[in-house]
Amino acid sequence: MTGPTAILAEDEAPQREQLKTLLGALWPQLRILAECPDGRSAIEAMARLNPDVAFLDIRMPGADGLEVARAAGDHTHVVLITAYDEFALQAFEDGAVDYLLKPVKRDRLALAVSRLQARLTTGEPSDLPAAVARLESLLGRPRAIKWITASVGTAVRVLPVDDVHFFQAHDKYTRVVAAGDEAHIRTPLKELIGQLDPDQFWQVHRGAIVRLSAIRLVKRDEDGRLVLHLHGRVETLPVSQAFAARFKSL
Repeated sequence: MTGPTAILAEDEAPQREQLKTLLGALWPQLRILAECPDGRSAIEAMARLNPDVAFLDIRMPGADGLEVARAAGDHTHVVLITAYDEFALQAFEDGAVDYLLKPVKRDRLALAVSRLQARLTTGEPSDLPAAVARLESLLGRPRAIKWITASVGTAVRVLPVDDVHFFQAHDKYTRVVAAGDEAHIRTPLKELIGQLDPDQFWQVHRGAIVRLSAIRLVKRDEDGRLVLHLHGRVETLPVSQAFAARFKSL
């Protein structure tokens, strides 16, 4: 069976079911691939299914709708479901990401469906990263991500950022290293650093970002350069001269 595909992410089952029913009436060709009760399952579904459309509640346990939107593929169009008032909705005025105000009304959903159908027909790109960054800024949402979606062989895994010890540039990928585990993602370090909590993660080299709590010891090598020794890891991370000032007390 062909046709546009979608996932629904809403933690309240009655509202999720209502949205599914309305979509069935307004857009019968749309195939719902997954119904997600929380943000983490939505991120997993987004990575695994790569849908054409994602309807995402902004407030969900595990990860909010904006964080899930970051995991969307280049061709995925996002509709955020929000309880914010009209003043806050100015954040959506550029149209890059559509919204539905709770409780979802049939006529407003019909408008969103019409817009989505037009975008899918023309192949208009969603430009989600810029749109999500703008929404976070205008809505006052924190930018720090909580989950990393990574490929391990043919599988897709979701790693909690709290478990990550460091990120390291590796060929065309970024290596994500946690305690006893690692994976690779396509997000470059220069983009990733802006999505991490600066109080938790420091860039220490143009090719490495480390969690501060993962550092066991900071030593100088025989050439006087700083080297990081990490908890539970044999390998070490060098600190480049550009970032050495952060450890100037040594």
